[in-house]
Amino acid sequence: MARPPKSPHIPARHGVSASCVALPHAKTAPWPLLLDYLAERLSAVDRAAWAERLARGEVLDDAGQPLPPDAPFQPGARIHYYRHLDDEPTIPFIEAVLFQDEHLLVADKPHFLPVTPGGRYVQQSLLVRLKRSTGIDTLSPIHRIDRETAGLVLFSVRAQDRNAYQALFRDRAVHKTYEAIAPHRPSLSFPLARRSRIEEDSERFFRMLEAEGEPNSETRIEQTEVHGTWARYTLSPVTGKRHQLRVHMNALGAPIAGDQFYPQVLRGPDDTEDFAEPLRLLARGIAFTDPVTGRDRHFESGRVLAWPVD
Repeated sequence: MARPPKSPHIPARHGVSASCVALPHAKTAPWPLLLDYLAERLSAVDRAAWAERLARGEVLDDAGQPLPPDAPFQPGARIHYYRHLDDEPTIPFIEAVLFQDEHLLVADKPHFLPVTPGGRYVQQSLLVRLKRSTGIDTLSPIHRIDRETAGLVLFSVRAQDRNAYQALFRDRAVHKTYEAIAPHRPSLSFPLARRSRIEEDSERFFRMLEAEGEPNSETRIEQTEVHGTWARYTLSPVTGKRHQLRVHMNALGAPIAGDQFYPQVLRGPDDTEDFAEPLRLLARGIAFTDPVTGRDRHFESGRVLAWPVD
């Protein structure tokens, strides 16, 4: 089912945009009350918590009006609610805004901070933090990087510019460079290109793996510095598969320092973080021609990857 368009009557609260649910068009609905439907179909939040949200005016109709706890189920209606987590972990690292104009915002993200709300993070996401700090409710990420990765993330400021900026990434009209620290492998000759087929691990949804078949990913890799048993690498992805850089470095026998998924799973996505051991992967630079202003853009992260302690 297509996602319903956002209602202009529903503002963001505390940097969080409302989630929209289209109620089923049921002639004989089995839910007398809206609360009955929410408790059954959106059961990640229990019935008592939904009742509290309704009582606090946190569930709205399409005109932006609060719905009471005894609101009847209305087939085909759209309702809106604000996602909230009672026990959200705090990410003790701060993002920086490197550039902002009327069209574009460039943020320098710390490790561990997700770009958008999801799972156990809502307020502790880069998008929500930036909406709250800038007051710009129309901010939207143009691309994503992993929660574990630090560095540059671009946001469109105006909704009408969003597609033009996202097209840069769809059309591969952006030059991105990453920096990584991984084991020094004297047997490898640089620069090199790693091409392979990357697919989701059928046993662990949060991992990717290299598989047989036609390559669907490519990364160009250079070694720039050696420090004992470690080396610093510059990675230039040609494609943008999930976990591509991590999978390619692992396949070369040089898994990125601090990686909790490759080569073995040391800590799952829902496990407690070890903030002292970040993934040594940084979205270092990005360059493109701005599709809205026509200007050449080049941004560099101000973050530094620290050498691991042997």
